[in-house]
Amino acid sequence: MMQAGQKAPKRARLIGVIGASAASQEALAMAEEVGRLVARTGSVLVCGGLGGVMEAAARGAKDEGGITVGILPGAAGIEANSYIDIAIATNMGHARNAIIAHTCDSLIAVSGEYGTLSEIAFGLGLRKPVVSLNSWDLVPGIIRADSPKDAVEKAMG
Repeated sequence: MMQAGQKAPKRARLIGVIGASAASQEALAMAEEVGRLVARTGSVLVCGGLGGVMEAAARGAKDEGGITVGILPGAAGIEANSYIDIAIATNMGHARNAIIAHTCDSLIAVSGEYGTLSEIAFGLGLRKPVVSLNSWDLVPGIIRADSPKDAVEKAMG
């Protein structure tokens, strides 16, 4: 319990990295660099916890000593990739995309398909910054980025 006049501790920023579970080598390299840069800001990396872009981003964050959270579609935390520190099993399939969007302060989309598009839509609907790095950018509100560094800077605001 806080005492009168005492300030609440500052909460770490939660940056979501979203993208395809099967991605090109270029997309995986970008996601890994995004993960590294997110960790360097002191933010927590949140992702879907599985393979592809999610695993590459988590690997990059872990390489920099960052904290990673995986919000999984299945019923078991054991499904998470090996770079996830905190695995949250939802047993909700793609509906877990709404949880990812609600949890994060901002989202960075790297590559991606229709699942990524749904996370982008949830993020935009929640009026959260959504940054696209070689991903969907077909509706107003999506912030385009030219590089991993640019994407993280824009996600940080």
